[in-house]
This record gives sequence, C-alpha cells and structure tokens, in this order.
Amino acid sequence: MNAKIIKKEKNIVSFEMAAPRADFDKACSKAYYKLRGQIAIPGFRKGKAPKHLIEKMYGKNIFYDEAVETVLETLYPETLKELEIDPINKPTVDVKEIKDGEDVVISVEIEVTPDVELGDYKGVEVVKAAYPVTDEAVDATLEAEREKNARMIDIDDRAVKEGDTVTMDYSGFCNGEQFEGGTAEQQTLEIGSNKFIPGFEEQLVGKNLKEEVEINVTFPEDYNAEELKGKDATFKVTVHEIKEKQLPVLDDEFVTEISEFDTIDELKADYRKKLEEEAADREKNENDNNLIKVIVDNATVEVPEVLVDREIEQQANNYRQQFMQQGFSGKEMEGFINNLVDQYRNQYKDQAIFNVKADLVINAIIKKEALKATDEELEKELEALYEAYNVEEEKREEFKASVFEQHKSYFEESVNKRKAFELLRNEAKFVEK
Repeated sequence: MNAKIIKKEKNIVSFEMAAPRADFDKACSKAYYKLRGQIAIPGFRKGKAPKHLIEKMYGKNIFYDEAVETVLETLYPETLKELEIDPINKPTVDVKEIKDGEDVVISVEIEVTPDVELGDYKGVEVVKAAYPVTDEAVDATLEAEREKNARMIDIDDRAVKEGDTVTMDYSGFCNGEQFEGGTAEQQTLEIGSNKFIPGFEEQLVGKNLKEEVEINVTFPEDYNAEELKGKDATFKVTVHEIKEKQLPVLDDEFVTEISEFDTIDELKADYRKKLEEEAADREKNENDNNLIKVIVDNATVEVPEVLVDREIEQQANNYRQQFMQQGFSGKEMEGFINNLVDQYRNQYKDQAIFNVKADLVINAIIKKEALKATDEELEKELEALYEAYNVEEEKREEFKASVFEQHKSYFEESVNKRKAFELLRNEAKFVEK
C-alpha cells in the first residue's frame, strides 16, 4: 500500500494514502448506481440516465465525494494498521486534486494515543494500607444486629425522654401567623436524631401524652426556605404516642434466633472473619490505588482532552443510569437529574484526568513488558462468562461466536491489564505507615 506519515507533532499525526485508480473508478461506478435516482437529465426518467451523460452535464466530480467515502471504508483502516496508528477521535480528511488515470491521494490528520515516558514502575515504594479488625468493631456489628431486631414498646406511664420515638401533630407560626409547610399530623420523630430544627427535639423531653405544648425555635441562617432563614418561630405540638426502643437481651438464645450459631462467641468469631475479609479487600484496593498513583506520578504523558471528555461522559451516563434504575424518571425529575449529572461532570474532571493517564501508563507498561494474553487465560475468561450468564452447554458455541469472538480484543485487554497489575504488585515494596 502506498501510505506514509508526513508529520507527527505531539499526538497529532498527518499522513497520506493513495487509493489505486482502479479502485477509485469502481467506487465512482458504485456511486453512480447509488445516486442516479436523485439526478435529473432532460429526456431521461430519473435513475435511467447513463453515467457518461451525467458526468458530461454535471462534471466528473459529481460522484467523487461518494466514491472517496467508499474507498475510505477499506483504505483507512488498512492504512492505520500498516502505519501502526492508534486514533482516538475522528480524522480530518482532505483529497488532493483528482486527475484522470492517476491514483487518488488522500491526506489525513488524526489525534492519536500520546507517547508515554515511563518513569520507575518496578520496585517502587508504596505506603501499605492496614485496617486491623478490633474487638470494638466486632462488638459494634453485634450491637447493630440488636438494633435491627429491636421492638418498639408503647409507653403511657411516663414523659418523653431521649431516644423515644413520638407521634405528634404540630403547627408552626411566625409573628403570630401560620406559615406554609409548618403543619403536620401523625408525624413521627426520634428524639435525639436531630432531624428537626435545632432546639425542637430537646423541648419535647419531659412532655406527657396528649399535653399541648409550645416550642420556641429559631430557623438556621442556611435553612432551605428563604422566607424562614433566621426567623423565630413557635410550634404548637400535641404528642399522641410515645414508643421506646427495647433491645433484645444479648444471650445465646438471641444468637440462635438470628443465626445458625449456638453461642455468642461463635457468632462473634463469624463477624470477625467477615470483617477481616472486608478489610482485606479494602486493603488490596487501596494498595492498588496507592501503587498506581506512584507509578502514574513517575510517568510523563500529555493527556488528550478528547479522552478526558469521553471518560467524563461515560461516567456521567453511568451516574444517570443509577437514577433511572432506582425509579427516578419522568419529566418532573428530568431537570433535577440533569442538574445532578452536570454537578457530577464538574466534580469528576480531576479524577477523569487521572483515570485516563493511568490507563495510558498501564498500556505503555503492557507494551514495554510485551504482556500478551495466552489462549489458556482467554479460555478462563470465556468459562467465567459462561458462569456469569448461566450459558447452557448446548448454547456455548453460539455464545462464544456471537459475544466472545466479536469482543475478543476487549477480553485480551482485560487479561493484559490484570497481568500488568500482578507484575507491579509483585515488584513493589509495600512499607508500613
């Protein structure tokens, strides 16, 4: 193939490729059959005029644009492969003068994956993450289980105290006038949860059932209703119910009710094991993050804006999908979701830049270390997919052809990245804080 790089500056590459004249002429004929129905020639019905007459009336270049698009379908990817160019966005294409009998020269300018100058990546020193599981953590897990199994007991022989849950009616007034949004009936509130205006809950302590009381508060300066910010208010409150949380007794009987274990010690041992597994996962993830941060900081690479924008949009779309999966949809929610997604885009940019740089650095390490997924490793990937998607035995060949083979490069990349991380972990020096 007649192709050559003309100029490379940073991550912008200009190159030329030549479409053989015979291929271009075939593409012009193909363009004629595609476009002739749109061209009017006196004396002919649309679509029936000969090619040479159309070219005589409108000029030979009438089919050139379509023909160039046709030859590019094959010529462009073949040239990228020949010149070992890895594009990251759409090309700018310019066709030089097309002369009879000569190959058609096409100039292309494209943004490509930038060069990465690797720094130290083997044997780097990394602060080791450590999350030891304490007795207090185990006890807190057990206490949370007690809270989950607590009962709410009706109280009618004493006043409200901290920790109770009350059911009440209330009406709010500012300057003697009832304000919008300040009235509710059968409202529940846990005393001490700090969910109401500061001072409200504290003034309910000591009040009795059916007692009508007045509570005086001041709205915070950052309150969400503009007309109430910093204002003094009075609430008329009647407590209809008082409920007290009753925790189950922590004994072996409680253990047998909530688990497959017989004693508290057995249950605590199980909690410890699970907490240690969670801590190990957390330590591994944090160690990997610390490791890649050191390696990325050691490398030099100019991160293309187009890749950063692509990363931001991909994650923003994932963020939007989370809302949709949780049932937030419809026109009334659209503006709210759009606003949150826009905020996410702005907040995520620094992380997106790091993620793109990290990906470029890892790929550079894969290339330098000549890491390549083996047939055996890819077979394991395929087996994992069968399991994940519950693919039945008789449908596995079809699945392999339609899913795995079609996206084989993605699975190869995943394996290579795992191998790169394994190499980096094995070479790194993890040190205690």
